[in-house]
Amino acid sequence: MSPSTPWWRDAVIYQVYLRSFADGNGDGVGDIAGLRSRLPYLKSLGIDALWINPWYKSPMADGGYDVADFRAIDPMFGTLADAEQLIAEAHRHGIRVIPDIVPNHTSNQHAWFQAALAAGPGSPERERYIFRPGRGPDGAEPPNNWASCFGGPAWTRLPDGDWYLHLYAPEQPDLDWRHPDVHTEFESILRFWFSRGVDGFRIDVAHGLVKDPELPDLPPESAGKASEEHIQHPHWDRDGVHDIYRTWRTIADEFDGDRAFVAEAWADTPERLAAYVRPGGLHTAFNFDFLMASWDAKDLRTVIDDSLAMLNGVGAPATWVLSNHDVMRHTSRYARRTVARWVPNQRYQPQGPVDLDLGTRRARAAALLMLALPGGAYIYQGDELGLPEVEDLPEDVLQDPIWERSGHTDKGRDGCRVPVPWSAKTAPFGFSPEDATGAPWLPQPPNWGERSVEAQTGDETSMLELYRTALRLRRENPALGDGTMTWLDSPAGVLAFRRGLGFVCVVNLSGEAYPLPEHSSVLLAGGPVEDGVLAPDQAAWLAV
Repeated sequence: MSPSTPWWRDAVIYQVYLRSFADGNGDGVGDIAGLRSRLPYLKSLGIDALWINPWYKSPMADGGYDVADFRAIDPMFGTLADAEQLIAEAHRHGIRVIPDIVPNHTSNQHAWFQAALAAGPGSPERERYIFRPGRGPDGAEPPNNWASCFGGPAWTRLPDGDWYLHLYAPEQPDLDWRHPDVHTEFESILRFWFSRGVDGFRIDVAHGLVKDPELPDLPPESAGKASEEHIQHPHWDRDGVHDIYRTWRTIADEFDGDRAFVAEAWADTPERLAAYVRPGGLHTAFNFDFLMASWDAKDLRTVIDDSLAMLNGVGAPATWVLSNHDVMRHTSRYARRTVARWVPNQRYQPQGPVDLDLGTRRARAAALLMLALPGGAYIYQGDELGLPEVEDLPEDVLQDPIWERSGHTDKGRDGCRVPVPWSAKTAPFGFSPEDATGAPWLPQPPNWGERSVEAQTGDETSMLELYRTALRLRRENPALGDGTMTWLDSPAGVLAFRRGLGFVCVVNLSGEAYPLPEHSSVLLAGGPVEDGVLAPDQAAWLAV
């Protein structure tokens, strides 16, 4: 691509869930020191930037997404000076840094919320959040029927009678974005971190900031309903969010170096998603439709076509993603004979027994598909190792608030957050130093060493070397990254497309072997290609 093209249009960005990436001080929790020690690994992997989950001061009721101070680093992870040093070191490695920002809610320990509690009903301090009297003769019923994303009602009543809104945990009260203080504060936070060198932000719950001021009840049929049409929702994806992000874009443009935003925006149609990345708005948004697609050629092609059409219409690049810290790892999603299409705003329910050999084959193919598509891509830590979901964590170690909020019916997201294995020895598999005083905050499976960085490095058949080679070829081939693609004729169950003049990607999602189109060489494949035939659940990059 042209050197003048902004980096974020085709960047490969690696997500670091800091608690689980690398433990530098031996307390069993990942930290900034651990991440700094692994920067050479990330450089060798070939990524362009890091997205770091929240590292701010927090009581950790929701893994740091309950922020008490947006300008301080939590002592669990290090200090502000450590963060500044990480940013500088990453830049020396040619890696940009994108922290999370959490504008929908704060911690209940945030100074603003503590002041609101102290000030009492009707006070100006409470206007920064969404406080309301209850319903019923004594106000004992919640103001409406909204439900928390973590289970249970979205309202908690205080001893003084007021109720406050929390679309997530009770420790995460929602801010009221109609209040000017909220706008001013977050604009200041952006400038605070931009001035310290961060290259952008991932915006948590970007679709949730604006609520219908009437706070109407949700009709029963809208909860979790799958729809191909946009339905005006009282607290998700309301048009007012775009006014906020146009201001944020102006702030990013004040700073040199193409500072960029990526939105975690769950939208019910591609058109609604494209609205976030219109000219003057945010730069990119995660393509969750791709993540939620079933392992089916027709479904995937529809998602790819619809996404590219809508994004091209507003001049924005696609941003593809297969896994993250909130969803079941795709190696395990694909490890079922039936891969169900995911329903937005519902927890994924896998169907049938696990076949990790199958899941690994499909994960290799999915990686080659994602990295060959136009636009950028996100890799969740451990994707490059083929890590599966840890589905058998003991109940007594679970920390995700979903476990408690669901009445112990949903284990939550801890299974995709198990600490990364670095060496092929014994637990903690290089996650913590040898003289560590604490065990990893979540236990690693006993066979984790087989999937470690050390075990896979140099093994040409490993997932790690597949990713390394794919990212190297992607950098070297001007046809890849931002740009256009052309579908090629192929039978049902097979995806084949051309990038530029000399590159073709073929993915066989059918149950039959597929003879590859004419080519001069196989640049990379998910598995052995014998006699020019691509096996089921395999992908190949071809020079033509």
